[in-house]
Amino acid sequence: MTSLLALGGSVAVVVARLAGGGAGRRLLGDLAPLRLTVPALVTSVSMFGSLYFSEVVNYRPCLLCWYQRIAMYSLAIVLVIAAVRRDRGIVPYAMVLAGIGATIAGYHWLLERWPAIDTGSCSADAPCSVPYFEVFGFVSLAFMAFCAFVTVLAFLAA
Repeated sequence: MTSLLALGGSVAVVVARLAGGGAGRRLLGDLAPLRLTVPALVTSVSMFGSLYFSEVVNYRPCLLCWYQRIAMYSLAIVLVIAAVRRDRGIVPYAMVLAGIGATIAGYHWLLERWPAIDTGSCSADAPCSVPYFEVFGFVSLAFMAFCAFVTVLAFLAA
C-alpha cells in the first residue's frame, strides 16, 4: 500500500512540475525542504526492507534483485549524507543511479507479469520471474522497488 502512495505522490510531483501554474509552483515550493530528505528516507527504508526480506524472512534475491540492491544501497548512503549536509550537488548523479535502478526494477516487474520474455538472465534456484508474494494482484517486491526509484527521481527532479 505504501508503494502505491509513493507512486501516487510521485505522479503528483511530476504533474505539478509539468503543469506549472500557481498550484504547481506552490506544491513544489512546499516540497522544496524535502527534496533530499524524502529520497534519503525512501532509499533507507527500502534498503532495510530488502535486508529484512532476505535475512529474516529468508527470501533468496535473484540476479535482478541484486542489481536493484546495488543501486538502492548506494543511493541510501549517498542521499543520507547529502540530506544531512544539504548538498544538492549529488542530484544529477543520484538521478542517473535511480534511473538505472528504476529501469531494472521495471523490467523485473514486467518479467514477473510475462515470464516468457525472460532471456535467460536468471538462475533456476532464484528465478526472477516468480514473485515471492503479491498484493492486489500486481504489487510485488520488484514493483515496490520501482515505486521507490520513481519516488526518488520525482523528488530529486522537483
